[in-house]
Amino acid sequence: MPLFQRHIIAALLCSLAFVAQAQPLRIVTEAWAPYVYEENGQPAGLDYQVSAEVLRRLGVEVQWQFMPWKRCLLAIEQGQADGVLDIFRIPERERAMLFVEEPLSEVEFVLFYARQRPYRYHSLEDLRDLVIGTSPGYWYNDKTFRDSRLFSREEAPTHEANLGKLVRQRVDLVVNDRRAGMYLASHLGLGPQLGYNRKAVGEDRLYLALRRTPELATLAKHFASELRRFKRETAYARLQARYAEPNDAPIASKD
Repeated sequence: MPLFQRHIIAALLCSLAFVAQAQPLRIVTEAWAPYVYEENGQPAGLDYQVSAEVLRRLGVEVQWQFMPWKRCLLAIEQGQADGVLDIFRIPERERAMLFVEEPLSEVEFVLFYARQRPYRYHSLEDLRDLVIGTSPGYWYNDKTFRDSRLFSREEAPTHEANLGKLVRQRVDLVVNDRRAGMYLASHLGLGPQLGYNRKAVGEDRLYLALRRTPELATLAKHFASELRRFKRETAYARLQARYAEPNDAPIASKD
């Protein structure tokens, strides 16, 4: 049987499994632009659009819901959601979640600073005695940075609050994904006031994770295959270009 026909049959079987459920797939997430966010009351963003297109091709109806990140994790652990969009893959989460093998996006964590008070970062020693704004429930995969006692960490309830504290000098630096931090700063009109260090403090990948059930395991397999296929298409390249660096974004350090 030709590969194309096998793909169609596999997608059809996957769709039939969810039709039998009589309920849409429930996916939760927290807004983290430009990967996923709400615009005029509707979900939007790079990873949302990619995921929605892949699920559309698989014939899967989806119900999207935004909530704080810690509630997202609790919802899938307690079976109140079928999946969580844009999650980092760590061993502790694999017990309760099935991660789609193909990642949605690559992220690069960097340190943002106020331009009027720049702190250059080349090594952890440069962070000694500083206060770094972090986000609750977020995973920073570089263990050395995550466990360091050279600096203090201060959580903020939202990413917006973190950048607000930075421009008001309530924290010295803020750690965030480079693309997400630039997009948020531009959206808030803070781009001209902020910069970021080129040297990353860690890199990671964002995934779609599902509850561990036989039906969802089948979906995870087909989602990964269709996502790989989509990544080779011009439509995917156009989405990447659409969510490239925004206007008036923070500038990178020169050193």
